[in-house]
Amino acid sequence: MAQMYLNGEWADAVSGGTREVKNPCDNSTIDTVPAGDEADAQAAVDSARAASQSWAATAPDERANILHAGIAAVKEQMKDLAVLLTKEQGKPFMESMGEINHFLHGMEFYAGMASKIRGSQVPLPPSMNPNSYGVIMKQPVGVCVGIIPWNFPITLMGTKVGPALIAGNPIIIKPASSTPLTTLKIIGLLNEAGLPPGVLNCVTGSGGTLGTALITHPDVRRVALTGSSETGKKVMELAGPDFKRITLELGGSDPMIVCPDADINKAVSGCMIGRFWNAGQACLAVKRLYLFDEIYDEFLEKLVAKVSRYQVGSGMEKAEKPHIRMGPLHTAAQREEIEAQLADAVAGGANVVLGGKRPQDNALADGHFFEPAVVTGVPEDSKLATEEVFGPVLPVFKVGDLDEGIAKANNSQWGLGASIWTNDMKRANRAAREVQSGMLWINQLHFGYDEMPFGGIKASGTGHEHGPEALEYYLEPKSVVFGGLD
Repeated sequence: MAQMYLNGEWADAVSGGTREVKNPCDNSTIDTVPAGDEADAQAAVDSARAASQSWAATAPDERANILHAGIAAVKEQMKDLAVLLTKEQGKPFMESMGEINHFLHGMEFYAGMASKIRGSQVPLPPSMNPNSYGVIMKQPVGVCVGIIPWNFPITLMGTKVGPALIAGNPIIIKPASSTPLTTLKIIGLLNEAGLPPGVLNCVTGSGGTLGTALITHPDVRRVALTGSSETGKKVMELAGPDFKRITLELGGSDPMIVCPDADINKAVSGCMIGRFWNAGQACLAVKRLYLFDEIYDEFLEKLVAKVSRYQVGSGMEKAEKPHIRMGPLHTAAQREEIEAQLADAVAGGANVVLGGKRPQDNALADGHFFEPAVVTGVPEDSKLATEEVFGPVLPVFKVGDLDEGIAKANNSQWGLGASIWTNDMKRANRAAREVQSGMLWINQLHFGYDEMPFGGIKASGTGHEHGPEALEYYLEPKSVVFGGLD
């Protein structure tokens, strides 16, 4: 049985309760983890608070050295970690390797930021004292909590652990209940590299019990969540009364606009990967495709030909060329939701051009597999167009011009990412100004970069992760005024 990592040691839940972790490929049990509750939340916060002052006083270069040692330890076990991630999450082994690589790159980025945290000196009016001046110091905020989703559990854990630790804060990680195993392994490796006890804890349990206890604990000053918009609302309600610092990276319904002057082949490849990577289970996946009339038929034909190469099956088995492996959806409920959204669109007159059903292979019957779908004629008011579609289904729409494309792209409660594919700088610049999204890609895959701030607007959340800007959410500016020292 796996254990939580608490105050420098592996530990069971205080209650002794456990929870099974299932493989979405065949519904077999991989392992069990502790089912933590309020008592475990209290223990985690107590140990983090005890470690807070000494970690804040640790030299930035020393913090970075420990992180670099942890990064090296993770690299040594990368393949084994990727196998475990594939088993618990479902994504193909190649994608798991890519996720861990992304995690390592992000951690290295933040380790490199350790010596670059800066304050500032501020000139002050001389009326009170001609020799006075101000200094803005950057101080750690205190005990932090990171709540991690199941779709990219390692990458999205790193976007919280890296900046928190480098800024001098202890952090408690609560992984999703269905994908805690690889996270626990990596948290253990980072601790074994030299982190003081309590600086990096990982506790497992349900969001409703353990998560709520962590968010509402009075000693927790910073909460970072990646999850659904509904979960984000609950976190904001729980954290708001105590004025905690929060960042919420939530759902998305990213539009992709393709103009007639675009490189069609590149756009088709970008759309295929952008929609169907990780079986479409990504907040920043392409979820609505808008094609100009002039290229609609050509683009759709090429897209269907490419998507038809996907073959669902175990993420631990490579598909034979020219096929591409797609793993299962993560849970049975996730698949049922996708099926309901697709059925709603079909009932409204949509046409499923490709896929959109469970595979007939009896060998796959125990897994949560679903064949990737391309859908046309989707009603604008259908669930497929108005809800976040967290699975491998892509609705395709025609637009007459850029005005219509931008208007339809913005007709959503979400505003996480978006893309436009064009070689016309006027169109690109206009999209940059007018498309309502936290990030815009021009002729690029929908992908988050560690070097650039990432976050959404509207129902897609508040605050940013990635980039040097993310450090600001883990640092408290303190104004100090010096006067009369001459």
